[in-house]
Amino acid sequence: MKKAVIIGSGFAGLSAACFLAKAGYDVTVLEKQHTPGGRARQLKENGFVFDMGPSWYWMPEVFERFFNCFGKKVSDYYQLERLDPSYRIYWPANEMDVPASYGELKKLFETIEPGSAAQLDKFLAEAEYKYNVGINKLVHKPGQSLTEFLDWEVIKGVFKLDVFTNMKKHVAKYFTHPQLQQMMEFPVLFLGALPEHTPALYSLMNYADIKLGTWYPQGGMYKIVEGMFSLAKELGVKFYFDHDVQSIEVAGNKAKSVTSSTIINQQLTTNSFAADVVIGGADYHFIETKLLPENCRTYSDEYWNKRIMAPSCLLYYVGLNKKLNKVLHHSLFFDTDFGVHGKEIYTEPNWPGNPLFYVSATSVTDNSVAPEGYENLFFLIPVAAGLQGDTEVLRDRYFENIVQRFEDRTGQKIKENIVYKKSYSVSNFVNDYNSFKGNAYGLANTLLQTAVLKPSCKSKKVTNLFYTGQLTVPGPGVPPSLISGEVVAKEVIKQLG
Repeated sequence: MKKAVIIGSGFAGLSAACFLAKAGYDVTVLEKQHTPGGRARQLKENGFVFDMGPSWYWMPEVFERFFNCFGKKVSDYYQLERLDPSYRIYWPANEMDVPASYGELKKLFETIEPGSAAQLDKFLAEAEYKYNVGINKLVHKPGQSLTEFLDWEVIKGVFKLDVFTNMKKHVAKYFTHPQLQQMMEFPVLFLGALPEHTPALYSLMNYADIKLGTWYPQGGMYKIVEGMFSLAKELGVKFYFDHDVQSIEVAGNKAKSVTSSTIINQQLTTNSFAADVVIGGADYHFIETKLLPENCRTYSDEYWNKRIMAPSCLLYYVGLNKKLNKVLHHSLFFDTDFGVHGKEIYTEPNWPGNPLFYVSATSVTDNSVAPEGYENLFFLIPVAAGLQGDTEVLRDRYFENIVQRFEDRTGQKIKENIVYKKSYSVSNFVNDYNSFKGNAYGLANTLLQTAVLKPSCKSKKVTNLFYTGQLTVPGPGVPPSLISGEVVAKEVIKQLG
């Protein structure tokens, strides 16, 4: 039985583990943290339960398909609820609740810009085509050669896929009102680049948002991790937690073993795991630059420093000792200048002057994540990757800013009701996940960082070393991470049998 060692138990690592175990591999997963999940870990404190990372559940059929591959269903592991309204947007002068019903959304569009309902139909018909080709074909390509894209449906529809138009121009063809434009541009922010630098192919995200809906797994996003972890163990995968990987031993051009350290009885212990194949599900840059001998690296420092990274985040996990009125599960505060904040993330990286931010109030939907009569809030400010000066003073200053705006717009005071608060930002991403430049989402999905132009899922120097996750194909996000694990497992099986 061939031995596979996987570094990291995020969504991509768990996915790869399941697919390889199903194919008959002896799979071992090494995880630095105490629990599985990587950036999607869970935080439990004082009766509050927080998802530490991803908080949006889109593309439900990707999750269903994953579990179906093993003869299971999503409902075997967690229950889903569709959110309605999907989310609320706070504009500078008003607010908008985005209804789950497509008919209601069209009516809303029409009140903002006459004629826009018909335009939305056209926009989404294109987006549906892109979604079907993108999710069923493109994202499943391992990005090893351009010949992978010699697929008649892809070639036939290459101009229909809008690969060479940017998202900003594409949206402006259909809608002129700035609020509608921003609403349609918003989903690509999950891909880690500005709309003007994101191929219009990704209007498929609008189809996911509007037609497929925004969902919530009861108990939180960590329920997905628990489901995948449970499935992996059923398939025979072995997990070692609190194991900090130190090196990958290479002989000739093959990885032979992976060395990790752990603390047992207050003693630092070193462990070696023999491997026929190694899969890096942790940060790609970290594995290349810290775990491999220098002559085994595929990419130079110069290459990495030229990559356009998706943002990092400034996060706050907040518990209140009271319930709030009329607050939705997801709220986007687009009440300041999006263009200015976008520049501060991408073109002139800096701590933002007056940031946009996002709030998730899971306790509005789920009474299991906070004590009775209490509220659970998650605040997120996107910030540039690689910023210096991530201090408690800076974090407190931003917290004051966004709490004040939250109070002003919701008409409810919360400062005096905060009974729990924890912040998390650039330095935490580096320390906890060895994250390159402290990024939160991975590599931005720009045209020049798509498919074969991403860091390869297969090492060019070490024949049995592969990579999965947000710095390789297909890219950032939870559904792409599940697919990434499957894609790399198939590549391993193709090579090693």
